[in-house]
Amino acid sequence: MFSTTLAAASILMMGAGNVVGVDPLDAKVNSEDARRFAAVFYRSNAKPSARALQRGYLEGSGRGVEIFTPGRIQNAEHLAKVVSQNQDMYRRGIEVCLPLAESLEPELKSIYLGLKGLFPDRPLPEIFVVFGGANSGGTAGSDAQVLGLEVLCRIGETEEELRAIFRSFFAHETVHTMQDNNFSVFLKDPLLTQSLREGMADYVATLVTGKVPTPERDAWATANEAMLWREFQKDRQLILDAVARGETYENPSPETEAAFSRWHGNAFNPPEGWHHEAGYWVGRRIITAFVDNAPDKRAAIDELMTFDDPGSILERSGYPDTMAD
Repeated sequence: MFSTTLAAASILMMGAGNVVGVDPLDAKVNSEDARRFAAVFYRSNAKPSARALQRGYLEGSGRGVEIFTPGRIQNAEHLAKVVSQNQDMYRRGIEVCLPLAESLEPELKSIYLGLKGLFPDRPLPEIFVVFGGANSGGTAGSDAQVLGLEVLCRIGETEEELRAIFRSFFAHETVHTMQDNNFSVFLKDPLLTQSLREGMADYVATLVTGKVPTPERDAWATANEAMLWREFQKDRQLILDAVARGETYENPSPETEAAFSRWHGNAFNPPEGWHHEAGYWVGRRIITAFVDNAPDKRAAIDELMTFDDPGSILERSGYPDTMAD
């Protein structure tokens, strides 16, 4: 899981030169490559070959597919295999979520106007929707955020649920394009750093959409907050001890991997009795406490986008004091 997280961070750091940014009033959902995938899918009767996907989808694709390929699409052979095993998932993504995403440009403009008000000096990324390897709802590059339609369509059932999911992702992934994702900060305190970064993205998404991301997780976590905080502290300390021993993210012990994976990277496969990605929720709670306790909230939000000392953020948030027995 450490290697997966760092691979994602490397994509965020990977630049496209100086990023100019999107004017909120011109923001749009770029769906050209998703439409190209749909054409390949239907021409092949829902069983596209690797050759067909390579020629009709991957070759000549844009920035969204470029960002989504490492660790997600991987290559044409892998994508063909996944599509053949999940035909109904991809069909629903094409028939339900692709047109829905294209219809959400007014909501995207609204969210981008809110983000521009909060971060006036940070460029807003282009938005791409694509089809991936059924393993990611979204990620971000330095200049773009990319959403995986087949996965997002799997999360929600009704149109109302899907609209809320897209709105949340529009905001959450945009924050990731703006964050400082210095590897060295993550490596010093992996669990807390990752939780703060994801929690910050969810915190901002809540501000600009007016809705808490993943309300089912929020209700469950709120009812179990004391337990989650105890477990988070235990897992954080286990990982910090591993870091102190010189254990690397490339080859973590099974115990270290399990401790991190309880909180991150477990979408659709959470620990028994838990909701997925609980680290997002813990991080948002810490972020909320930090901003609430800050005399200058705008300065606090700016610091949270660029912090280099996660332990200091936790301490100054005052959140642990609220959880004291």
